[in-house]
Amino acid sequence: MLQSAIRLRYSAFVMLVIFSGCAGYQIGNRALYRPDIRTVHVPVVQSESYRLYLGERLTEAIVKEIELRTPYKVVDEASADSVLTVRLKSDSKRVLANNKFSEPRDIETDFFIQTNWIDRRGDLIMTQDNLPASPLLVNIGQPANFVPEGGQSLVTAQQEAINKLASQIVGQMEVAW
Repeated sequence: MLQSAIRLRYSAFVMLVIFSGCAGYQIGNRALYRPDIRTVHVPVVQSESYRLYLGERLTEAIVKEIELRTPYKVVDEASADSVLTVRLKSDSKRVLANNKFSEPRDIETDFFIQTNWIDRRGDLIMTQDNLPASPLLVNIGQPANFVPEGGQSLVTAQQEAINKLASQIVGQMEVAW
């Protein structure tokens, strides 16, 4: 009886030590992201491109990626802890290779965006020291190739680039190590 009481006290002490050491520790993907941010507002991407619906497509991809990979919830501006603003600065398309009839065989489409992630107080959250950017913006570019002869189109290449851009943007939301 005395030994079981000692074992019970010892077990309680061990559990107390174990769990008190983990008081500030986060488990899972929550450890990769800021604990003070719970919600994000993503306004529609402003596009300086003449191609239709690129901003809307990029906004949709970013929202899906945030919901999929982060612990953040995408909400309206009034109830958000932070705002992630993205501007599509340019998109381009160029021929990389022609066939013997001078028809495009390999084409590259490229996007260049600027992102800005601020909290409710207006302080910058997203920073990347190794990117050449102005203090309030992070610049990201993403190319994608497509082969018209293989049945690929500009739209499929754009969607591939948009998905990669969304992944890069959400990757920039992680806390630096």
